[in-house]
Amino acid sequence: MKKLQVNFDEIQKAMEDVVRDNFDYFLDVETGEVMTFSDEILREVKSKLYDSDSEEIDDDIEYIEFDQEPDIPDWMEDEVELALEILLDEQGRFIRIPERNSEVAFKSIAAFIEMVEDPLLKEELSEALNGKGAFRRFKDILTGHPKVRKKWHGFNAKAMKKEITEWLDSIGMKPTL
Repeated sequence: MKKLQVNFDEIQKAMEDVVRDNFDYFLDVETGEVMTFSDEILREVKSKLYDSDSEEIDDDIEYIEFDQEPDIPDWMEDEVELALEILLDEQGRFIRIPERNSEVAFKSIAAFIEMVEDPLLKEELSEALNGKGAFRRFKDILTGHPKVRKKWHGFNAKAMKKEITEWLDSIGMKPTL
């Protein structure tokens, strides 16, 4: 198993972005760096690389010269090049960081609620978990309880560290401390 120094906070942030409507995240398994790309850049690169009807790379593309494309602003050029490198990676250097499993996140929240000492707050948090929008309601309630919110962040960070370690193990990586 390959040892890799990683930033758990950055990976946690990536995994907790479960919607992925603005950004996507990749882990460089050589450096441990988390690469964040805007959806706009990834769409631009994919539109140049892939046939519009499939996920297959367009075989007619021998070389893409992005710096001469009028629709890519200068500030995007470096990111586009890196995104291109990631999307064309055949050696497995870049691995997409998965979204956090909602069932696992829900179980973490439920376990935390069991530890809450204030019976009224405990009941309010438990009720917040019913139905659509449970995670948002849970976080909104904690906003009014800063001490409990701080405890949640510590509890969640420990739970996420375990999940991240398990994910890294599944891809053949062992995090170094």
